[in-house]
Amino acid sequence: MMHILALAVSIGLTVLGQFFLKTGSLSKAEGIRLFLNPATLAGLFSYGFASLFYIVALKKIPLSIAYPSVSLSYVAVVVLAHVVWGEPLGLRQGVALFLIVSGIALLYKA
Repeated sequence: MMHILALAVSIGLTVLGQFFLKTGSLSKAEGIRLFLNPATLAGLFSYGFASLFYIVALKKIPLSIAYPSVSLSYVAVVVLAHVVWGEPLGLRQGVALFLIVSGIALLYKA
C-alpha cells in the first residue's frame, strides 16, 4: 500500500511541477532569467521530488503498471489548465482523457 501512495505522490508532484513550469513560462522573463524564475525553479524541484517517490514506488510496482499510471498526470494537468488558464477542454480532449483513465483502470483490473 505504501508503494501505491508513493506513486500517487509522484503523480501529484508531477502535476504540481507542470503547473509551476507553465506559471514560470508566462512571466516576461527571457533567456536565463526565464529558467531562474522562482516558479520555473519550483517546477524543476517538484519534478525532482516526484522522481524520488517514483523510485520508491518502483520497488514493488511493476514498471508495466507504474509507468502507464503516470499518464494520470496528463488528465489532472489538462483539467487544471482548463480551470486555471481557460485552456480548451472540449469533446476531443474529454474522449482522450476518458481513454487514458479507462486504460489505467484496465491495467489495475488484472
